[in-house]
Amino acid sequence: MVRRLIQLYVGLGLYGLSTAMFIRSDLGVDPWDVFHLGVALQLGVSIGTVIIVTGALVLLLWIPLRQLPGLGTISNVICIGLAADASMALIPDIASLPIRIALLVSGIVVNAIATGMYIGAGFGAGPRDGLMTGMHARFGWSIRVVRTAIEVSVLLIGCLLGGTFGVGTVLYALTIGPLIQLCLPWFRHKPRARALAEPERIV
Repeated sequence: MVRRLIQLYVGLGLYGLSTAMFIRSDLGVDPWDVFHLGVALQLGVSIGTVIIVTGALVLLLWIPLRQLPGLGTISNVICIGLAADASMALIPDIASLPIRIALLVSGIVVNAIATGMYIGAGFGAGPRDGLMTGMHARFGWSIRVVRTAIEVSVLLIGCLLGGTFGVGTVLYALTIGPLIQLCLPWFRHKPRARALAEPERIV
């Protein structure tokens, strides 16, 4: 349990760090952060504040979908925003294009590792992922259709509000799925009974 909790909160912290890395690269952010940035610009508040408030509002949409949040869900709402603001304070604006490109690519890798860590800890889906799975379960729509519709919607709204869309947004969309698929098995929680039943591997 302790290991899983550490994995959960380290993963959420790294996710917030990756958000700051995307923003400081100034080459485009993931679709949800295009939305978060657009709202932050319009309201004059920090990106972390918008992430927290948006997560809480999305969580309210779980009620008609009959979804139940877990510890990981509530922690996701709070911790990612706090970590994003803390990381923004630590990472300065960068002028050098090669460094910005390196920051973007590193941010995508960190984001994939972070996602694998907090999902693999097994304490419940984040509010945005739970919205997707809840709509799938409630209405029978395919995950692909629901995920695409949500991502495109927040991306378009974010762009209209002034969020940063760029090559990084496209690169994230193309690479994050395969990277998460690669990282998730590293961190997926294995029940103790199953772990004891499996033979020890000798390397």
